[in-house]
Amino acid sequence: MRATVGDQLVQHGRVVGQHDQVTEVVEVLGTEGNPPYRVRFPDGHEAVMSPGPDCEVRHQRQEHQAH
Repeated sequence: MRATVGDQLVQHGRVVGQHDQVTEVVEVLGTEGNPPYRVRFPDGHEAVMSPGPDCEVRHQRQEHQAH
């Protein structure tokens, strides 16, 4: 998994009814885009995450191409 600043980190809900959690990567702490990442949640707080298998990266390049 590789991310850059501005990408979204999506953690999929693991149980029925649990929504996906989408955060924005604000800093890449690993080398060459690898985890851990400092992410910002929609409410503004930040945390350091090392994503697991229930996560995916939505690259900002893909978002711009889709529009």
